[in-house]
Amino acid sequence: MSLDLTELTCFGRALEEARSLLEADRKRLEQRCERTSYADGTAGSPTQTLYGVTLLSGAMSQALTRVALAAGYSTLGMDQRAEHELVTARMYPVGFPSGADRMARPLGEATVQAMEMVRDLGFFDGEISIAIDVALAAPQATYPPADWDEYERQRRTWTE
Repeated sequence: MSLDLTELTCFGRALEEARSLLEADRKRLEQRCERTSYADGTAGSPTQTLYGVTLLSGAMSQALTRVALAAGYSTLGMDQRAEHELVTARMYPVGFPSGADRMARPLGEATVQAMEMVRDLGFFDGEISIAIDVALAAPQATYPPADWDEYERQRRTWTE
């Protein structure tokens, strides 16, 4: 069964637009981040903010690569491989939206636009929409935590 190439094209273009927006914010932040601040690992620091937007962009890049592979395999008639790539592309993207947890508030306009675009795309599982809304509503950066012991205690209760 061939995949819908028109639908894959729409998803791919949206993922590329989100990636481009995030890359624009990454470049802007990179220019503003002083080398002396690279050692600051606190939540919302310039270093963590830059790392967060890099995670967001990387996640979109990986999903886009998988969509492109799915389209290519489908075009070649390799339906099983195409389906595998599409399933992999739709998996909850590592670093998205959790990269935003590292970032200073307010988030950059391009970052917010990219996150809203991904939320509204309907490509990933519905859980990502909730996670994006939570990340966008957060009044401040939350990761890495100031108190690792408390973070670990809370994390254990989340997994139980």
